[in-house]
This record gives sequence, structure tokens and C-alpha cells, in this order.
Amino acid sequence: MRTVLGTLGVAGMALGVWRLLEVRDPLDVAVWLGGAVVLHDGIIVPVVLGIGLLVGGVRARGTVRGALIVAGSVTAVALPVLLRPGAAANPSVVPLNYLRNWLWMMALLGVFIAGATAVGWARARRR
Repeated sequence: MRTVLGTLGVAGMALGVWRLLEVRDPLDVAVWLGGAVVLHDGIIVPVVLGIGLLVGGVRARGTVRGALIVAGSVTAVALPVLLRPGAAANPSVVPLNYLRNWLWMMALLGVFIAGATAVGWARARRR
């Protein structure tokens, strides 16, 4: 299994290098990569570490961390349409209210996590 995954990883890297050689303006790639590093190291890491410190003392920290992972993943997927609302360039895209749906998803996630935490506490109390 390790050999198969290693081979797939090397093939993926080779494809990335191949595609990188096709770039017409390397400055655009450098700006994008620099922006990704700044975004990751300047915003995402401090936020994650800060939330981790705040959640560290919570009794149901595993459940809360799981909820934060789901919320972060859903937000990362929804971010492009949340940041650029309006008419889609592609007419096949279904016009939805993405902000409203994202807020509903976060609310439902909160309700689900509150329920799961309450069930966990009730089970622990019964023991």
C-alpha cells in the first residue's frame, strides 16, 4: 500500500511540475504562492491555535474540535461564492442564496453539536 501511495504521490508531483512548466507568467504563480503562505501563516494558523487554546479546557473538546473542523471545511468550500456573490458567469450554475444556506448549515451544525454534547453528558451522568 505504501508503494502504491508513494507512486501516486510522485506521479501527482510530476504532473504539478509539468503543469508549472506550461505557465506563461511565473510572477502570477509567485504572487499566488506568496499569498497562500501569508494567508496560512498570518491568518489561518493563529486563528486555529487561538481556538485550540480556548477549547482546551472544555469538557467536550473532542466534539467541539470536530464541529470546528466541519465548519472550517464547509466554509472553505463555500468561500468563493460567499466572497463573490452575484450573477454567475456560467449559466448552468443554480442561483442560490449561498450566504443564507451557509448560515443555515452553521446553525444546524451548532444544534447537532449541542445535542451530541448533551447526549454525551447525559450518558456520563448515568454512569
